[in-house]
Parts: sequence; structure tokens; C-alpha cells
Amino acid sequence: MIATSSDLFIMMRRCLLTFKPFRIFVAGIGFFSLCFLMTSLGGQFSTKRPGDSPFTVRAEVLSGQESRGVLRKISDMLEVIMKRMDSLSKLGNTTDTHRLDELSSALDRIQPIGLVERIQAIAQNMSDMAVRVEQILQRSLANNRVRDGAFGQCETPKDPRYPDCLSKMDWMRARWTSDPCYAFYGVDGSDCSFLIYLSEVEWFCPPLAWRNQTATPTLKPPPRRQAVFQSDIGSLLEQVGTGKESLSFMKRRIRRLASQWASAARRLDDKLRNHWREQKRILVHVGFLTEESGDVFSPKVLKGGPLGEMVQWADIVTTLHVLGHNLKISFSLKELHGFLGVPPGRGSCPLTGPLPFDLIYTDYHGLQQMKQHMGLSLRKHKCHIRVIDTFGTEPAYNHEEYATLHGYRTNWGYWNLHGQQYMTMFPHTPDNSFMGFVAEELNETERLNIQRNKVNNMAVVYGKEANMWKVSIAQYLTEGKEKFLSVLHRYMEIHGTVYYETQRPPEVPAFVKNHGLLPQQELQQLLRKAKLFIGFGFPYEGPAPLEAIANGCVFLQPKFDPPHSSLNHAFFRGKPTSRKVASQHPYAEQYIGRPHVITIDFNNSSEFDATIREIMGMNVEPFLPYEYTCEGMLERVDAYIQNQDFCSPEAPFPPINLSAAWLGNPPSPFIPLPNSGILTWASNASYRSWPPLSALRLLASQEDQSCVEACQSVGLICEPAFYRFINIKEAFSALDLQCEGVESEMNHLFPAFSAEHAECSVQHDPLLFSCAGSSPKYQRLCPCRDYRSGQVALCRDCL
Repeated sequence: MIATSSDLFIMMRRCLLTFKPFRIFVAGIGFFSLCFLMTSLGGQFSTKRPGDSPFTVRAEVLSGQESRGVLRKISDMLEVIMKRMDSLSKLGNTTDTHRLDELSSALDRIQPIGLVERIQAIAQNMSDMAVRVEQILQRSLANNRVRDGAFGQCETPKDPRYPDCLSKMDWMRARWTSDPCYAFYGVDGSDCSFLIYLSEVEWFCPPLAWRNQTATPTLKPPPRRQAVFQSDIGSLLEQVGTGKESLSFMKRRIRRLASQWASAARRLDDKLRNHWREQKRILVHVGFLTEESGDVFSPKVLKGGPLGEMVQWADIVTTLHVLGHNLKISFSLKELHGFLGVPPGRGSCPLTGPLPFDLIYTDYHGLQQMKQHMGLSLRKHKCHIRVIDTFGTEPAYNHEEYATLHGYRTNWGYWNLHGQQYMTMFPHTPDNSFMGFVAEELNETERLNIQRNKVNNMAVVYGKEANMWKVSIAQYLTEGKEKFLSVLHRYMEIHGTVYYETQRPPEVPAFVKNHGLLPQQELQQLLRKAKLFIGFGFPYEGPAPLEAIANGCVFLQPKFDPPHSSLNHAFFRGKPTSRKVASQHPYAEQYIGRPHVITIDFNNSSEFDATIREIMGMNVEPFLPYEYTCEGMLERVDAYIQNQDFCSPEAPFPPINLSAAWLGNPPSPFIPLPNSGILTWASNASYRSWPPLSALRLLASQEDQSCVEACQSVGLICEPAFYRFINIKEAFSALDLQCEGVESEMNHLFPAFSAEHAECSVQHDPLLFSCAGSSPKYQRLCPCRDYRSGQVALCRDCL
């Protein structure tokens, strides 16, 4: 049927080109155009008279010789068109499209020089007509061309394994010109080219039997190589590049800490001497610093803008480099395209070859850019991606369908990644992985000098921008700025590091000694003299408090009551987290605490007064948590790289042959810890996992308590990697939760127990396993684990 229709169409097209009426029609158009042109020129050889043709154009008078040249040019053009029409009539059903190209180029070469406006308009109309003829004929040829076989081989296959093939074919017919990448892969408008593309480049149609399927060689994965620690940072600095103040800031930081990274690498190498570490091919794409994302950070580096993200990225690329991996760094879309091998166009087509990287570290801006330029490949390769995410992304916001249906959708989440592919600056979201950064360590001489030179009545205020002082105090303190600072000034000399331009001094109280924006080393010297580093409530969770504590300062911060969250504070609104922040720096409060960190109600004047006097009498040594040292970050990131795998499919749990080996009545893989309501994993129920199952501690939360809170209440950390091992009915019975029924449902609170209905609910979608979230209706089943001293991201048996 298709072949018959095609023959009929070809015959009609040949008739149109061969029959004299069509040629007479074209000649008629040419003759009419010539007459029209002569009429229009008529008024140019004499003055305009009443009754002249309305088409007459009033213009400069052409000389007789120039006029004859113009007419000759038009005549030549018409003659060329007629000759090319004769050529077209002989084309038939052939692929000699170069003849059509000759026609187009011949028409393009006819440029009317020296014509007035009317002549140019007529010539343009005729040229447009020729181009349209060319386009119609080319489309006719493309639609009837048979490639790699006879008629009938390009019918759309009806294969139930490829249900989207037909709709994708319709889409390609309508939209294949919307992106140049389709032409790059050989699409030319014919059904055969659509089928080849949809079966060999994309995967919506079945392989075509008449295609040579062995034409594309199967590429073997590159050989495994051992990663070797390296201390030379020269090649790393070259990759970071130049041209932006943000990059210069990062390079200065890398150089300043180079010796500390080198000594940390030696210590960790000694610790891991017997462990074989695989070298990974890693791409780092810093999306927020690309011009395409706006890069609002670089211009503010020297004006007091936020530096926390650049501090973290500098430490991330240094960590990956020192660990000995094959590293590439991208700060632009052009570099990203080159590293990934993205086809030219607008990103509609996928990558055809294997991904040239084992891991890709980026941010939310970079993730959006990769979506735009990798097309369907992002979905295929997203398991390799790690997203650097300062404030964290909880599973309820990450799951696109669930977030849309239940009101959790924001401008950031909804990427359907595994929760631990998001990596945070502080360990505040157990559903994510903790990436972190480093603070400078002191040697013994520096520590002794700090203790000798501390000025007990010297305070430094946290905040480099003047608006931080105004906004923070106005929002978090009811007593008012002047009264609050005057109490502090009564006991201490107050120093600030607020950026200002010479002609516009910052709006800070007169008794504040403002040093302006200081280079990092001068800021370090200031902190080494000061006794107190005080925060006004903003910015949240930055690196500066840790640097101050590492230099022997006491960090004093305000308590938030009620805690700040997306429900009551504009800063958190729209962020993909439900976290409730009870102080300016929750990590410092929870994991460091007194005497280095003191959290009080700044609105209570008597408490504030007493705390300042207490601090002046304290003797506090410099302190830096191990996880924020160079060695701690190297250890943590190396453990992630060698053990986290989100690309290999997880085996179903429990397997049939394993459950039979469980002990107890009824059989269960859990056993109770002595004198505790906590369960642990039975040693006879071995199963491959990282973290290892020996670290698992299972408990039931209280009603309206999240698993984050439940695990913290017993000195443990919620571990989402263990959820699949407790998402079984045996976990409920082991905790003495009596179920009248077990339901499987998509809910980020499940697995959970409803005491009101005696109903047990397990999680239907693993992407929704979440430590965050609570409800007064449910007791949640919580997988907790222990952690190493000073390294909360790793369990005791994780290395």
C-alpha cells in the first residue's frame, strides 16, 4: 500500500515538471514579472504625469545604459530558471540532490546590483519563489528515498516491548528540524532515518533487522587502575584556570593549604596501606560559576560576598586531586560539552558512546545545565552524579511525582536521585551524604602563641556585609541593635570586618572598630587575638565559626525560638528541606558545644550579660573537629568513592534462600541488645552492604518524632542505606508491634506503625526512604548506626 502511494506521488511530480502547462506557467510568471518591472521603470525615464500607473515608483533617473543592464540581468535570471526547470524535469526518483543545490546556488549568485527599492523587492520575491520550489522538491525526494533496502522496510514496527515507538515516530515527523543534533545523527526527514535514529541513537524503537548491527563496536570498559596519593598541586592549579576573581580566590586557598594536604595524605596513606583504592575518572562541573548561570558570586569576592561555596569547591577539587583520581574541571558550558562529547544542537539528543567519567560532581545549576545539554542521557547516567548541596534535599522533595502530589515541589528538588547523591556542607541531613570542607590546622607553636596573645576583652562580629548587621539584629533581637551592642561594648572592644567603599562608610556603631574586608591571613591574625566571635543569627551555617573556633575563639550565637524553617522564615522558603534550625549554626551547637560554642537567648539581657562575663574568664584552647581537617575530609571522601554505588541494581531483600536461615520464633534477622529496646543485625544473617550491617541498630520512634530525632536521642545517626533491610514485616514483630495488616504504599514516613489502627505500612518506593519527617499518627521504624569519633559520616566498621 505504501509502495503504491509513493509511485503515484512520484508520477504526479514528474508530470508537473514535464508537462508543458507547468513550464508555460513558470514562463508566464517570468513574463509578467518582466512586464511589471518595465512598467515600474517607466516613470523613471520621465517626470511623473497625472494618470500614471499606481505602480510607478518615483526615484532617481537611471541612465539608458544602466537601465538596459538591469533589464538584461532580469532576462538572464529568467533564462537560468527555465534551464534549471528543464534539469528538474529529468531528475525523477533519484538521489542527485546536487542538481537542486546547483539551482539554489545559481539563484543566489544573481544579485541585482544598483537597483532601486522596487527592483530589489521584485528580485527578492522571485528568489523566494525559487527557494520554495527547491524546498518542496527536496522534501519530496527525502520522503520517497529508500535507504538500505527496498520499499516496506521503513514501516513503523509494532512491538509491545517498544510501546512508544509509534508516538516517537509521529513526533520526529513533526519536530525533527527543531534541533540540529538530529541532522548530526543522520536524520534527513525520511521515515527510514527516523527509525534508524530511534533504534540506534535513542531506544524507543526495536533494532532494525536490515541494519548491520555489528557496525557499532562494543567498547570495553577502561582497565582498572590503582589510585596513588599525590601532593604536587601544579596540574590542579592549571585546571582551575584564571580570568575570574572567584577562581583566583580558590587558587590562593589551594596554595595556602598545600602543605597541610600533603602531610594529611601521608598520614592517611599510612592508615590505608593495605587497602587497594581504584582510580576513578571524575568530572567536576561548577555550575554556579559559569557565565550561563549568571555567576553573581565572582564580582562579590572582593566586596564581602559569600565565600562558603568557593571555599568548599576549592577543597573538593583538592581532595579529589590529592586522592589520586583522574580529574577534569569545568567552569563553562563549552568545557562541559567538550568533556562529555555532547552532540551539537540544543540538547535534545543523547550521548551515543559510554559516559567518559565514573563520577560527576556538580551543583544544582550544573545539574540543570546538564539536563538541557545531555538530553535523555542524563536519565541514563544520573547514577554517576553527585550534587553539592549546602542546605540538603530530603527525599519527599526529591521524588518528582510524590513532591507534586503532596505539596513538596520547590524550584530545587524533584530530580529523582538517590538521597545520598546529594552532598552537604554540614552533616545536618542524614538522608544526604556529608561532603564538608576544611579549616586550617595549627601547629604546636601556633597554638602556644595563641594562648599567650589572647586579648580577653576583644570580640569580632560575624558578618562581612553591612546589611547582615542590620537584617540580623532587626529580625532576631527584640531589644534593638544599640542596646544589644552597648551591653557587649560595656565589657569588650568590638571589631568588625565589614566591606565598605571609601566614599560610603558602613552603617555600624561608632564604637565598632571596623577593619574592612580583610585578606584571609590578616583575618586569621585577628581571630587569633580575639576571645569572642559573635554571630547575630545570619548567615546560617557558614565556615567562619569553625575557623574562629580553630583559632581559639569562643563562638557565641543566638537561639531561635521557635526554630527557623520554611514554614516561618523567608530564607528557607522554597528550599527542598523541612529542617527546623534552632540556632545560627546547629552543627557547632550539637557536635562541638561548650566551652567552644555557647548558644543563648540574646533577647534575655541578664543571660547575655552573665554569658559575656563568663566568657572573659574562660581559658579555651583552639579546637577543630577531625572531620573538618584535611585528613578527615580525605578519609571521608575516599570512603564514599570506593564504597557508594548507585548504578548497580540492588538485589531484592529478603532473598528466598536467606530467610530460611534466620533464627527465632518467628524467624527474624534481628536480635535485641541487652537491657535495651534497640535491635541489632544477627551475625548469622550475612548480607553485602555498605555501611556494613554490623553497624545497624533498629528502633521505633515515638509518635510525632522523626528518625533523625529518634536516633540522636540514643546517641546514634539515622542511616538511610539500611532502610531496605528493615522494610519487612519481620521488623515490626521484632519490635513487638502487632500488625493486623501490612500495607505497601508511597509515603516518606514509611515503614511505620499506626497504633490507632494496629496497621503496619511498608515503603513501596525506595526513593522515598527518609530519615526526615514525622506524624502524630505514626511510630516510625528507624535504622540507626554508630559513628566514628570526630567523623560522623562513617560508622566504626566502615573503613
